[in-house]
Amino acid sequence: MWKDSETNIDLLDFDYLIGVTKDIIENDDLSPSSIGVYGDWGSGKSSLIEMTLKELSSNEDYLCLKFNGWLFEGYEDAKTALIGTILDEINKKVTTANNAKDIIERLYKNIDFFKLASKGAKYGLDFMLTGGIGTIADITLQSVLSKAKEKAGDISEEDIKGVLGKTLKSDEIRKNLKSFHSDFAELLEKTEIKRLVVFIDELDRCNPDTILETFEAIRLFLFAKGTSFIIGSDERQVMYAVRKKFPEIKGNHIDISKEYLEKIIQYPVKIPQLGYKEVQFYIMCLLLKFELKEKHVDVLKFIQEERQKDFLNFSMSFSLIEGKFPVIEEKLKEVIALSNQLSGVLSKGLNGNPRHCKRFLNSLSMRITMARIKGIDLDKRVLSKLMLLEYFKDNVFKELGEMQSIEKGLPGEIKSIENDEWDVVDKLKLWKDDDWFINWIKIEPKLSGINLQPYFYFSRESLQLRSTSEIQQLSFEAENILKGLLSGSDSARGESLKKAKQISDFEAIQVLKAIISEIEIASDISADLFKSFISWGGSREEIYTETVVCLNAIPSNIVKASFIPRIKEFATIANKTTEINELLGKWKKDNPRLKNAISIELK
Repeated sequence: MWKDSETNIDLLDFDYLIGVTKDIIENDDLSPSSIGVYGDWGSGKSSLIEMTLKELSSNEDYLCLKFNGWLFEGYEDAKTALIGTILDEINKKVTTANNAKDIIERLYKNIDFFKLASKGAKYGLDFMLTGGIGTIADITLQSVLSKAKEKAGDISEEDIKGVLGKTLKSDEIRKNLKSFHSDFAELLEKTEIKRLVVFIDELDRCNPDTILETFEAIRLFLFAKGTSFIIGSDERQVMYAVRKKFPEIKGNHIDISKEYLEKIIQYPVKIPQLGYKEVQFYIMCLLLKFELKEKHVDVLKFIQEERQKDFLNFSMSFSLIEGKFPVIEEKLKEVIALSNQLSGVLSKGLNGNPRHCKRFLNSLSMRITMARIKGIDLDKRVLSKLMLLEYFKDNVFKELGEMQSIEKGLPGEIKSIENDEWDVVDKLKLWKDDDWFINWIKIEPKLSGINLQPYFYFSRESLQLRSTSEIQQLSFEAENILKGLLSGSDSARGESLKKAKQISDFEAIQVLKAIISEIEIASDISADLFKSFISWGGSREEIYTETVVCLNAIPSNIVKASFIPRIKEFATIANKTTEINELLGKWKKDNPRLKNAISIELK
């Protein structure tokens, strides 16, 4: 299995992204700098940060540190946590010889001030975000008392004095706040740190307030030459946080949140979506490491060197490694075949997301291990083919699961569909026009004649009734789409439908599953829930058939007459008129209440 965490080994061809990030950091003309490493959830942001950190740390004149704001969230104010972490690392380089002790002590005192100022913010004193460092330095105890009592009348004056009084009366701290930048620059000079590089990761996991507090802390350092901040996050999540603080003003054509973010993040480095070849190479590298253990290093080095000779046209094939590694050649061929089998489907279906690819392989590995413990050897290519069906068309996967249990692991309909004999197929006929399923059938190996019972035995958790809690983790964009669809608001639903094409096939299916889960547990399907279901079902070709399958599973006694026009509208969009008319005919027979509504639509 593979750890679901960052790596400092480049399996994603990030060398050019690492290179441009380093170039910005090392360029004196661009210092101080802030770099945004942007990418979707699971796209490899943390790995890119880890690899850049590894390369820069080899320079003894650089001080590189990593900060994860998500770990501090809920325990400490984000501003003081970041500033404190930076000063703690610099403090390790402070000695009697470099005369920096007085400076570091003054800056540590400033942290104490920030902590108290943040307590004031809880009473509505948002000085850090509205006025910046100068505003805090100029406020008086009396102004704080007045403002705090206005915002929080139930807080006594003595309580506020106890928290803020001593610090706000200190002339020395107010003076040092104004000179924070010069103090910090002098500290870097005395400790002979030529570059301070701070890597901030997983910012998009934090709540909006933490994101903004982190940005405000970064502002304190952006005027000190020799400092660089590398922030890894989903740009959309950060924009959401900024927009919450700086909403658009009606009649104002300036996007305040965008301008604010561009001032904080000077150089955006965006991680591209992996294509077919990149996914193929990534999966192959993961499998090589798993299958060959320590022997994979020489093989991987050889393949990377060959790839570099003609990077754009490189294609992995058996001929490339033939005769080069005779002892492990058969194992290599098996790895190449499996990576070829998976990469085409996963690159499109998962939008080339490395984390989703790794999770797919981890599930594959877990099932093979569980089977081995039971004394059963599962063929990786058979299992992976079935898992593709499970991931992207779980309704037909469940149908096959039921069929193999009845027919003792050898469902006859598999042979029929592999021979393109759909006229004798009954239970799978809904998928005969589904392009994805037709292409899946053609993937090697063929399944007819293979006992599928052990494969489905170790996939039993996928054959149970789904629940919302079991839906796999979604990206920020997919989560917002789902929230909009389940909100009950027509405008929110409309916005979600506009974004339908922005997420991967896999996440589109996950969103559909989540809505179907709500329908399955509902004793009465609301008009809003059904509208979201049928609208989302018609938004993407990849989920048309899954939507028809779900409609067939809904008991006719809970179907409302108002649903029928929407179902017919979906049938037209999805080109599923024949299937829908058959379903409506069945409902008309089973539920007299629907007779008139269906008769009108069938005319």
